[in-house]
Amino acid sequence: MTLQKLYSYARQCIQQFDLIDEGDKILVGISGGKDSLTLLYALAGLRKFFPKKFEIIAATADLGFGEFDLSGIQELCRDLEVEYHIIKTDIALILKEKVQKASYCAMCAKLRKGAINNYAKEMKCNKVAYAHHQDDMIETMMLSLIYEGQFYTFAPKTYYKEADITLIRPLINIPESDIKGFKNKYSLPCIKNPCPHDGTTRRQYAKELIAKINKDNPGVKKKMYNAILKGKIYEWE
Repeated sequence: MTLQKLYSYARQCIQQFDLIDEGDKILVGISGGKDSLTLLYALAGLRKFFPKKFEIIAATADLGFGEFDLSGIQELCRDLEVEYHIIKTDIALILKEKVQKASYCAMCAKLRKGAINNYAKEMKCNKVAYAHHQDDMIETMMLSLIYEGQFYTFAPKTYYKEADITLIRPLINIPESDIKGFKNKYSLPCIKNPCPHDGTTRRQYAKELIAKINKDNPGVKKKMYNAILKGKIYEWE
C-alpha cells in the first residue's frame, strides 16, 4: 500500500463515518505496532489538506513491562512534525498482583484506555484515535459470538460520556494485509509488544480461526465486514 492509497482509505473512512470535525484536537494512541504507526502517517498527512482543519498529538502508554525502546518512534514523530508524549503507568504491576489470566487482556485494555483518555483530557484533546483495522473489527465480532454469546463489535466512532472523549477509528476500512504492506514499504520503526501474553490470547485464536474460514471460503472475511456495516452491530459503550 502506498502513502497516497493510505490517505485515500483514511479520508474515505473519516468522511463515511463523520469522524473529524473542524477544530478537533486528536490524540493518536501509539502502541508501537504497525497499525498505530500507519495511523500516525495517515493523520499526519491528512491534516495538511483535509477540508476540516484539525490538530494531532501522539502518545504511548508505557505499561511497565520492562524494556521499551521508543527512540525510533520519537524520531518518526519528529520527521512527521507531530508532538509526542510517553505516559508512564503501573499497569503491568496492577495486572500481576490483581488480575486472573482469563480476564488479563480485557483489564489491560481497560486500564490502557483509561490512561490514554485521561492524558487526552489533560492535553485538551477532544478525540482519541485508535488504529483498529478491518480485521480487528471482524475478530471482535467473532470473539463476542464465541465467548459472550452476543453479536457485536466496536463502532467507527464512540462517545464516552464519563470521560467526555470521542474515540475514532480511521483505519477500519483497511485490511490488515494492506497495513503489513505499508509497514514493509516504508520501513516503519515497529517495536515488539512487551506483553508476556502476546500471541497467546483469545484474539489470536479468533484471528487464526477467521483465516482458516477465509481460506476454505475465499472472500468470506470481506463478506463478514460488509455484514457488520449493514447490520450496524456496534457495541453499546
